[in-house]
Amino acid sequence: MDNRLLPAGAALVVGLVAGFLLYPSFGDTATDTPNVDASDGAEPTPAAPASLPVVENRSTLDLVRERGYVRCGVSQGLPGFSNPNDSGDWSGIDVDICRAVAAAVFGDAGKSRFTPLSAKERFTALQSGEIDVLTRNTTWSLTRDTALGLDFVGVNYYDGQGFMVRKELGVKSVMELDGAVVCTNTGTTTELNVADFFRSNGLAYSIVAFEKSDEVVAAYDAGRCDAFTTDASGLYSERLKLADLNDHVVLPEIISKEPLGPAVRQGDDQWADIVRWSLFAMVEAEELGITSENARDMKTSQNPPVRRLLGVEGAFGQNLGIPNDWAFKIITQVGNYGQSFERGVGENTPLGIPRGLNALWTDGGLQYSPPVR
Repeated sequence: MDNRLLPAGAALVVGLVAGFLLYPSFGDTATDTPNVDASDGAEPTPAAPASLPVVENRSTLDLVRERGYVRCGVSQGLPGFSNPNDSGDWSGIDVDICRAVAAAVFGDAGKSRFTPLSAKERFTALQSGEIDVLTRNTTWSLTRDTALGLDFVGVNYYDGQGFMVRKELGVKSVMELDGAVVCTNTGTTTELNVADFFRSNGLAYSIVAFEKSDEVVAAYDAGRCDAFTTDASGLYSERLKLADLNDHVVLPEIISKEPLGPAVRQGDDQWADIVRWSLFAMVEAEELGITSENARDMKTSQNPPVRRLLGVEGAFGQNLGIPNDWAFKIITQVGNYGQSFERGVGENTPLGIPRGLNALWTDGGLQYSPPVR
């Protein structure tokens, strides 16, 4: 599997040029850029760009095929979601979405490349055509889905914003954080969520914000703030980077809705459908009991939904413009949604996150796929 990083120099030049064209305040701090709506706390609605950059007057699928691989924007290293090992190979549930798209298009999940992006860079990278799909723990919101030239195509992780504190503080609830200094990422929806929550509850606070997640972790670990806030899943992940993770606790309150999922550029419905149904295929496979281990044997099943998903009956790949065994390739090479979840962030991983809202709808969760028919 060849999951190498794309050259950083080219990515930076494209991102900076597009950033200055689209947002005059692209290089500023969160305090100076109220119009940036970036991860995972909603600032004031950003003004829509006068015009989005013209990537190329060809379909994304054609460009991807000609290039020979899918380019995906991921985090700068969030264990369980998108994180590189010492060899530069990426893994995590967000990475699996990209690999699923590559498997659907090429029949080879390894034909994927990953560009690490900060919360501030990610939307410009997608708008400018630097990447084909953003698969980076990003909250789906109305503003992002309408004003930024992007389309969200599904939710691969239902989340909510939480808080982490040192155990020695003796804090058991967010309501006890009156006057606290809070660390977070700049350019994310977390800042407005914090403002809304503390103001509505009559609590005082101050924010210390950094662009890179590792900077936030380092500041919190060094005692520069009393609490660290981001998506609850991110807290479990970032806690692994602390000097002693057992000295810290994630508080029970969730103060926002953070549906995280992949996004594509607006205006290319075929590509949006391919990414959307790559995710749905993984969910549908789990619903039907199809795994990476048994998918080949399941081709002999007489169950119509199983036969349709695996390409034994129908021509559903044709409708997407990809081979008819697209879902079979995804399942055998990447696995179903449950396998991806358990491998990346599940209870047997260092993160130890229960399925919760991300269980199938049949198990009381929210994960649900429209039918393949």
